[in-house]
Amino acid sequence: MPRAIWSGSISFGLVNIPVKLYSAVSRKTVHFNQLDSRTNSRIKQKRVSAQTGEDVPYDQIVKGYELASGAYVVVTDDELSALDPKALRTIDIDEFVDLAEIDPMFYDAPYYLAPDRAPKPYLLLAEAMCKTNKVGVARFVMRTKQYLAAVRSMDGHLVLSTMVYADEINDPSSIPELAELAGIELSDKEMVMAEQLIDSLAADFEPDKFHDTYREAVLELIDRKASGQQLVAPAAAAEPDKVVDLMAALEASVAAAKEARKRHPTAGNGTAGEPTVVEATAADGTTAEETAGEGAEGHSGTAPGPQGPEPEAKSA
Repeated sequence: MPRAIWSGSISFGLVNIPVKLYSAVSRKTVHFNQLDSRTNSRIKQKRVSAQTGEDVPYDQIVKGYELASGAYVVVTDDELSALDPKALRTIDIDEFVDLAEIDPMFYDAPYYLAPDRAPKPYLLLAEAMCKTNKVGVARFVMRTKQYLAAVRSMDGHLVLSTMVYADEINDPSSIPELAELAGIELSDKEMVMAEQLIDSLAADFEPDKFHDTYREAVLELIDRKASGQQLVAPAAAAEPDKVVDLMAALEASVAAAKEARKRHPTAGNGTAGEPTVVEATAADGTTAEETAGEGAEGHSGTAPGPQGPEPEAKSA
C-alpha cells in the first residue's frame, strides 16, 4: 500500500482543502554495483583531500561554491538553514491558467493529491477545474525545498506536477545546430511526403503497448547468468544502407508504413520495418545522418523530491 510522503492543504483565496501527496511514478531502473573483477567484492569510495590524498573525516567536510576564479566560498549549514523556506504545509495556488498555456517542458515529477478527511470540497475543486479546463499554478515546500507546481484535474481526482523554473530552461538559440535551420528551404513535395509519413503512423496513444525492452532484456540476461548459463555476446548488428536522396527515404518510409498497416491493421508494436538512414549534405560539404521515421527520446519527470545519488551504483 502506498504511503503519503507529504500532507497539508490546498489553499486559494479563503479556501483550504486538506490533502495528502503520493508519488505517481515508481521507477524501475536496473541498478548495478561496482565490483572488483578479481574477487567480486563491492567497491567503496573514500573521501580524500585532493591536495594531500589523505582521508577526510566526515565532521571536517563543509560545503563550498566554486567561483569562476577557481576559489571557493564556504557556506555553513547554519547559514543555509536560515534561508530555508518556511514550511507552511500548504499548496498555495497563485492563479489558474488554461492547460494549453503550460509547455510540457516545464513539467518535472508527477504526484497524486488525495483528500484528507474532507472529500467533498476536494471533489468539488476537481470537477470545477475539469469543467473549466484550468490548471492551478502553485508553490509549496517539501523537504526544505520550495517547488513550483501545477495542480490539475484528471479522471475525477487531482494531480500535482512539480515544475522547473523559467531560468532553468536552456535557450534553444544557444544550440548552433538549431540556429542553422533558419537557412534551409523545404519544397512543397518534400512537405507533402513528410505529412503522408506522419499520417501513415498516426494512432491513438496507448501507453500499455510500450515497454522498456532494454530493461526487460537486462533482467533476462541477469536471470540466465544467475542460473549458470554461459552466454556469448552476439555480433554487432550491421549498419543500415545509407540513402542520399531525402525524397527517396520519405517515399520508402511511407510505403513501409502502409505495408505494415496492412499486415497489422490493429496496430502492433509501432514499428514500420527497418529504419531508413538519410545522409544529408550541408552547405559546407559536411554530411549528417538521420533516421527517417525515427522518434526522439521523450522527457520524463525526475524521481520525486530531492534524493541523494548512490555513488556505488550504476544504472542500466
